[in-house]
Amino acid sequence: MSDTSIRASMVDQDIASVQEANKVFYEAFETLDIQKMDKLWLQDDYVKCVHPGWEICSGWPDVRDSWVLIFNHTHEITFSVSLIDTRVKEDLAWVICNETIATKDNGKWLEGRVLSTNI
Repeated sequence: MSDTSIRASMVDQDIASVQEANKVFYEAFETLDIQKMDKLWLQDDYVKCVHPGWEICSGWPDVRDSWVLIFNHTHEITFSVSLIDTRVKEDLAWVICNETIATKDNGKWLEGRVLSTNI
């Protein structure tokens, strides 16, 4: 195997790992499971999260509190994720995707769309 083939294979493995982490993120969100979400996030002072319509959350305590707040006020939520673009560059990876979000409010399903970047 050439060096180029080996590098391409490693990138493919990295992309698959990133896509799996992204899948687990949406599973944690749909099941409203804060313990699963805890395992996915880097728990440092410099982490950031921007939920649609919110101000930026900075630092792990604020980011985690935002998830707890969302989970405590959500009864059911589902995601349909499409147009997934996964990139890996050295030790940084990101996923850009469209989310179609459905949530139940007072017995009625509401749906919205969001462009998301998960790093």
